[in-house]
Amino acid sequence: MTVAPTLQKYLDQSVTYDVIPHAPTKSSTRTAEACHVPGDALAKAVVLRRDGGYMMAVLPASHHLHLSTLKSQLGHKVDLANEKEIAELFVDCDIGAIPPVGECYGLDVIVDDSIDPRREIYMEAGDHATLIRMDGEQFARLNAKAWRGHFSTHD
Repeated sequence: MTVAPTLQKYLDQSVTYDVIPHAPTKSSTRTAEACHVPGDALAKAVVLRRDGGYMMAVLPASHHLHLSTLKSQLGHKVDLANEKEIAELFVDCDIGAIPPVGECYGLDVIVDDSIDPRREIYMEAGDHATLIRMDGEQFARLNAKAWRGHFSTHD
């Protein structure tokens, strides 16, 4: 069980949260199932390449990103980052366990409107065996500078 050091330092300065160890999983959907957490309450990160840099889209684990919708909302050329790029950006995280808090990694963020700040939010902590739980208002505070949009649909 481990929280990525970059994330932990940022969270410790900003919010109150709980760390939940779980059996190793390989996807956010499997993590939600293993932890008995609704997929709508587990926020996942999708790293995007944009205008020579990177940004992060945050959406529920139970949702599918619509890249074309996101492109039209951002007005930029946006593509999915590859695993090599993600590994270089998140050196203290496992691939596939990127926390949906881009600011501490120097990334702009866009949060899907389907993330409900009135409920508890769960997120990957940087590895495949640790989950973080926090109040939705605290999660909203972490993403206070993020853009908002509607770019996903429920699976």
